[in-house]
Amino acid sequence: MTTLVLKSSILGEYSQSNQLIDAALEGKTNLIERDLAANPVPMLDANVATALRGNGDDLAPELKAILDLSNQLVDEIKAADQIVIAAPMYNFMVPTQLKNWFDLIARAGVTFSYTEQGPVGLIDNKKVIVVTTRGGLHKDSPRNSIESYVCTMLGFIGITDVQYVYAEALNMGEESAQASREQALKQLAEII
Repeated sequence: MTTLVLKSSILGEYSQSNQLIDAALEGKTNLIERDLAANPVPMLDANVATALRGNGDDLAPELKAILDLSNQLVDEIKAADQIVIAAPMYNFMVPTQLKNWFDLIARAGVTFSYTEQGPVGLIDNKKVIVVTTRGGLHKDSPRNSIESYVCTMLGFIGITDVQYVYAEALNMGEESAQASREQALKQLAEII
């Protein structure tokens, strides 16, 4: 089984989400790992939008490089049987780095198509595990916008088998943080 691992925390080795994923996947093989904070993908702007709409032959070299990167990101999704996404909560949303990844892989005619009934995702048969970490308690509140955003984006490209692993209260005292990390690791071990 091939697993695509997407990390998006700006905290590197100090990242709670990265540490949880690393512990859960320790000893696993066939991993495709992409650290979107250490190696960021471009932010959506006019150049990126132009590149993603091009066919490659009609693009300047810098735009062709963006299209090639997008194609590589899509190929990584297609090659994976399961995807593990680190989605720490920053100001009630996913990190910019993860949003940028979604912007580069959401491509008409590549990962979704428009039909008379609306958009249809072109990627299927993928299991996704989203590891979301946060300093406070937000899971069952209106502040939990990560789950709806990630499900919307994944569903848009056709991926609907999504499970969430929460590690919350990480800044609310060491006892709460440790209990939350242990529960998240246990849940990850059961899912993966």
